[in-house]
Amino acid sequence: MSGARYDFGGRGVIVTGGSGGMGRATAVAFARAGAGVLVADVDEAGGQETVRLAQAAGGRAEFLHTDVSDPAQVEAMVERTVAQFGRLDHAVNMAAIENEETALVDCEVERFDRIIAVNLRSIFLCMKYEIGAMLRDSRGGTIVNIGSTNSFRPQLHQPAYTASKFGVLGITKQAAVEYAPFGIRINAIAPGPIDTPMLRNSMARRGRNVEDVRTRLSLLGRFGEPSEIANAAMWLSSEESTFTVGDTIAVDGGYLAR
Repeated sequence: MSGARYDFGGRGVIVTGGSGGMGRATAVAFARAGAGVLVADVDEAGGQETVRLAQAAGGRAEFLHTDVSDPAQVEAMVERTVAQFGRLDHAVNMAAIENEETALVDCEVERFDRIIAVNLRSIFLCMKYEIGAMLRDSRGGTIVNIGSTNSFRPQLHQPAYTASKFGVLGITKQAAVEYAPFGIRINAIAPGPIDTPMLRNSMARRGRNVEDVRTRLSLLGRFGEPSEIANAAMWLSSEESTFTVGDTIAVDGGYLAR
């Protein structure tokens, strides 16, 4: 059970993209482990359901409608977390979109800009304000950013998504180097084929066969579960990973090992 082995009691946590899939699993896991969790997303119904599940697990959680590509809303998200839970100790920046299915020359400029804004600019904005809060508090903290196996191995017809996820790893490493001396550990996770609505929608748009995708993208012959990403995020945020800085953990069923 995600979160069962950890104790995050009294700590404040932000999970962006928390209305479903990996974000929901991570928010609930932190709440179950005793943290106060700010669930940030543009999907209010999904976010409120995540809060309900977190509270049912015995935790504390609050939803805040947040467009992570908007600086003012991201700043407000961080301020709300500190106001509600007294501090910001951990952040998991998961919000992302993937809705392209064309080669680079056919990619619309507007679509490219939107994907970069949500997937990469948001990571810059989130870290800008999250790190600022952690520096003011002077107790340090952890940040986990979500990349992708696309960060290492591009897929066809995903130029903007791939560019954004390469960028996530770059800015994660840069921030890790800059802020490790202040006790802020920053790492990333590269999920593979995790069974989420985003993956299912992507396969449906492309007319992909589920069994073919499972076989091609996983050595284990199955999709990963959102809880497996939550487990990795919890470990990277815990005292069990205190010598892990600026790294990217692939949770991908062995896909990148091929």
